[in-house]
Amino acid sequence: MTSSAFETFQHAIQDAADLFNLFDALNKKPPPPEAEVLKRASLVMALAALETYVEDRIVEAANAVSGVGSEQSALVKFYRSSLENDLKFFHTPSTDRIKAIFKKYLDIDITEAWVWNHFDAGRAKSELNKIAKKRGDIAHRSWRPVAGQPSSHAVTREDLRKHIRFIRDLVEATDNFLGELLSKPA
Repeated sequence: MTSSAFETFQHAIQDAADLFNLFDALNKKPPPPEAEVLKRASLVMALAALETYVEDRIVEAANAVSGVGSEQSALVKFYRSSLENDLKFFHTPSTDRIKAIFKKYLDIDITEAWVWNHFDAGRAKSELNKIAKKRGDIAHRSWRPVAGQPSSHAVTREDLRKHIRFIRDLVEATDNFLGELLSKPA
């Protein structure tokens, strides 16, 4: 069974895919220079979808392990309010940030579950960090092409396709692992 966070992610990642498709629709020979913004925006939206997924999924998992009910102990209230506070400062989902929050609130290294097809945990962590850095550079430095100055594109079409696929696979691996972990009897 997929989590609510996974379902929300599936909806949110579609924004990145839609921007990618708009780029393709505008992509003529040669493509208009202003179309490049769609690829950069698509990458930013893909990472935003991942960030939202991580936030929603850690809350779901924390609720599952702390129990749901009207009468909460002081410890459960502290646990949940601490998580809520930490999520206010959770930005740009890098490997270290994701690992730290799952370790702190669930006592697991979620990054070790990042294994699928041609990815092992080490390669997945490295790839996420590269994508997160690229997103930061794009969001904070723009990397907008300057007229009259030849430069490579900040995000190529092929890289963007791979990045979106990677983020989808990462979320699926995370959700599958947590679904299995949380369905086991305590």
